[in-house]
Amino acid sequence: MALSPSQRPTREWPLFIFSLAAVAAACVPLLQWSRGPAPAGPEWLTTVHATAHRFLVPEQIACYACFTWACLILWSRYLEVRRQRRAFHLGLLPTDEGVRILPEDGRPLQRRVDQLTDGRGPFILASMVRLALGKYAVSRSNQDVSETVRTQAEVDLGRLVSSMSTVHYLAWALPALGFLGTVRGLAGSLGAADLTGETNFIAIVSSHLGIAFDCTLVALVLSLVVMFLLHSVQRDEEALVIDCRQYCLEHLVNRLYDLEPAAVET
Repeated sequence: MALSPSQRPTREWPLFIFSLAAVAAACVPLLQWSRGPAPAGPEWLTTVHATAHRFLVPEQIACYACFTWACLILWSRYLEVRRQRRAFHLGLLPTDEGVRILPEDGRPLQRRVDQLTDGRGPFILASMVRLALGKYAVSRSNQDVSETVRTQAEVDLGRLVSSMSTVHYLAWALPALGFLGTVRGLAGSLGAADLTGETNFIAIVSSHLGIAFDCTLVALVLSLVVMFLLHSVQRDEEALVIDCRQYCLEHLVNRLYDLEPAAVET
């Protein structure tokens, strides 16, 4: 059985491995450099060294990995939406004014859809048109075709929403990781009281509090960005399904030759 367009894999785990590798390749050298002595040179280099030391704690690196993974998934979904929209330009259905579709045209039009989409990958629009034409060829009822289009649109939209669960989890995991860093920083600042004198205590407590607040800041900022991108991609996917349904209504359902009124008159 052919793969449903809305079930097309997004290759999340390869993207996860790539995200880990990319973040490790970027953060590990910076982390080693930031843990060393401050470099001699211009003031901006010293600032970069201090900033890298503040924003490369383990919880923040985990946030960077989750953020990169979520962005890669969303980018692949955005590219898939753009690919799906190419189906509107394939001429799957006749669009000439006054053209009517008879039940006998259902199977030939199905074969035409298969020929036009062969080798291009699955399309939500092509699948919806194919199912509607098959229903019309069997039932010969406009109402059944319209119901098929509506049901298939709901199924496709539901699959698209459910397949975004990983990104939803990552958007929730980002602030949680930030709060873990906050708790660790606060615990370190409180534990420093029994280990150092009064002078060192202030310096170490300030360092741990800085880690706590920096982790929260990084996590919340990255979470806001992911949520915005998630909202944008989901909006585009919902618009895609709505446009597919509208296309079927305009170029298929409204052009069907309904045999039911004639049957009633006889």
